[in-house]
Amino acid sequence: MQLHCNLALTLLAVLCLDSGRGSDLDLNGLPGREMGIRMAAHLAPSIPQKVQENAAMAVISRVIGGRSSHLFQVEVNKGIALRSFKISMLDDGRILLMGWDGISVCKAFHHYLKYVLNKDVDWFKMRIELPTNLQLPNVTIESTSASPIIYHQNVCTWSYSFAWWSFDQWRRHLDWMALMGISLTIAPVQEAIWVDVYTEMGLSQKDINDHLAGPAFQAWQRMGNIRGWAGPLTPEWRRLQLLLQLEILLAQRNLGMTVALPAFAGHVPRAMRHLYPNSTFMEVQRWNQFPDRYCCGLFVEPTEPLFNQIAEIFLSRVVSTYGSNHIFFCDPFNELEPPVAKPEYMRSTAAAIYESMRVIDTQAIWLLQGWMFVKNPFWTTDMAEAFLTAVPRGRILVLDLQSEQFPQYEVTQSYFGQPFVWCMLHNFGGTLGMFGSAKLINSGIEAARRWPNSSLVGTGITPEGIGQNYVMYSLTLERGWSDSPLDLDSWFTLFPSTRYGVSDERLEQAWLLLKNSVYSFHGLQKMRGQYVVTRRPSFNQEPFTWYNASDILDAWHLLLSSRDIIPLEDDRYEMYEHDLVDITRQYLQITADQLYVNVRSAYRKRQVPRFEYLSSKLLKLFDDMELILASSRNFLLGNWLEQAKRAAPSAEDQSNFEFNARNQITAWGPDGQILDYACKQWSGLMSDYYAPRWSLFLEDVTVALHSQRPFNGTAFKQKVSQRIELPFSNRREIYPVEPVGNTWLISQTIFETWKEYSKDTHFLHNNRLSVPRKLGPK
Repeated sequence: MQLHCNLALTLLAVLCLDSGRGSDLDLNGLPGREMGIRMAAHLAPSIPQKVQENAAMAVISRVIGGRSSHLFQVEVNKGIALRSFKISMLDDGRILLMGWDGISVCKAFHHYLKYVLNKDVDWFKMRIELPTNLQLPNVTIESTSASPIIYHQNVCTWSYSFAWWSFDQWRRHLDWMALMGISLTIAPVQEAIWVDVYTEMGLSQKDINDHLAGPAFQAWQRMGNIRGWAGPLTPEWRRLQLLLQLEILLAQRNLGMTVALPAFAGHVPRAMRHLYPNSTFMEVQRWNQFPDRYCCGLFVEPTEPLFNQIAEIFLSRVVSTYGSNHIFFCDPFNELEPPVAKPEYMRSTAAAIYESMRVIDTQAIWLLQGWMFVKNPFWTTDMAEAFLTAVPRGRILVLDLQSEQFPQYEVTQSYFGQPFVWCMLHNFGGTLGMFGSAKLINSGIEAARRWPNSSLVGTGITPEGIGQNYVMYSLTLERGWSDSPLDLDSWFTLFPSTRYGVSDERLEQAWLLLKNSVYSFHGLQKMRGQYVVTRRPSFNQEPFTWYNASDILDAWHLLLSSRDIIPLEDDRYEMYEHDLVDITRQYLQITADQLYVNVRSAYRKRQVPRFEYLSSKLLKLFDDMELILASSRNFLLGNWLEQAKRAAPSAEDQSNFEFNARNQITAWGPDGQILDYACKQWSGLMSDYYAPRWSLFLEDVTVALHSQRPFNGTAFKQKVSQRIELPFSNRREIYPVEPVGNTWLISQTIFETWKEYSKDTHFLHNNRLSVPRKLGPK
């Protein structure tokens, strides 16, 4: 295994990082951008120029193949502006890509790839085939990022999307991060280190096993939300994860990427109370109704001597294991209310947490998720100000986690002068469904930069899960680099050209329709992937759309009609098929929403024949959804489950790993505590989980109608939980990992089937079956 073979090299390279710079970081009195430049330079890893050049060239080689050195030359030059690049042609016909660091060089390559060669990458496609006789166009381009810091990742992404990744998968993603110009990220793997710390402090193996959650739920155990659920973690898994994190860190830093490491937030196992009876512990509030066995740990007061003792041991181990870029992330109150509602308490707590970092690294900066401030009445102005200003200016960097919808810099006076990063969260739980706020992103970043006394130092993306709506992440990252708003019509018009490799008016029109419909969300609703097809059936749902649903039908038709212009052998036909599946899924999704409205109406009006007819239509929709999803490898449950089993370090672990994978995307807890939060519209789930739930629901309602009695929703919840939802986590069916069927033919057939459904007036009465032109938010 390459991971083991490279261990010695990895450790050597990481530990040789410079863990301290002699000068202090004074950001007082500086405007946001200048503050960001100083901070970015302070945090940049001390990696030799040649190492960064080699790493950048390796990225290019993996994207376009072995001819890369014959086409491009790279140069890292600290003499140019921070986060800038220059593109020019050498006398020998090669293109010179010069950048401030390896990341900037890769950003230059992506710019040339997309805006000169008209080719682009994607999360699912990181290999671009160039013609063998290609003559590279001669261009001269210079660009400097308007965001000194460009951030990517959410602590939850490591569980919702990265849980089972091997280094090969990480390598592809790291290459993508480099091409996007991402300069700051996190390295959260810490369990092996904690086991050593806890063992030395006197905890038994049982105490530790009762605390550490399973591999798909690590993010929330780390933040103190849960403990022990879906565990235990085996020693071999902990060791492999540590080695994987080391290899990821090496690849990131070799490119010049800054990585934040975990610090101690105060959350500890319950057994600590017995070992340290003289210390003060606070009970952590119950999170999402998890039972006592799995919720929650204890919170050590940061002003307690025990806090300093644990923090010093843990963080010194983290730095000695991973090296340091002088930035550490820590979230003491993520979806947890602080135990004392007094500004003095918040001030002393924040000061103590920061001091625990500074003791280990005098140049430390605290990276904090601003999620705890979002729609939380606890965080009044005086509480937030006390917490944030307890740390010297510039020594705390706040991720304004969902700036596109709930920007907290506006209500915290630009975080009371502390630097912050404007972030697009966009997705919760890795759910599917076309969604985005293109106009808000374009204008929101500009507004943050122009905010009076703005302390904005960067932009970023913070999705809980990736693998959907790639267009929104591409847009946000380009907008973050740009110093002025983008022309959205032009940007969306170019998107299909670089994505599919052809310029065609139908494809351009399709993406403009999407830009003005699904990607035009503007509202205060919390988007959680709550669509009828993936929700537990009931009569209490209120589906809504924020766009003309007919635009989806028109865009779908335009995509279908464009098949002949994209050669089957072209390397980008796969992206065309992916988008065809996605838009077919989207139309069926919103059709199900409106079918549900009519099913509910038929029930309330006791219209039995109409109810039965509409029920059959809804179940037919689930069959069609399964067919189209099964035709693309990116929409298969089998891949998620098989990755989980492959990640298991031994055959004995496979059963628990598969349980973790199944439970996270369905029940999310021992009794469905966060049911369907991380739902996925995937083949396999559609046929064996979502459709059976709706079938059972419709059967029970039909019986109630025929017997002329009310439908018992409470009894149904118990039945569907016991028969379908909870058992799914323990099932062991094998699902395909390769697609089945011809995507275009399946999509075309579904289009012909459902495009006319609005004309079907059989038993519709006063309720139209068609998807409305527009449904306002409820």
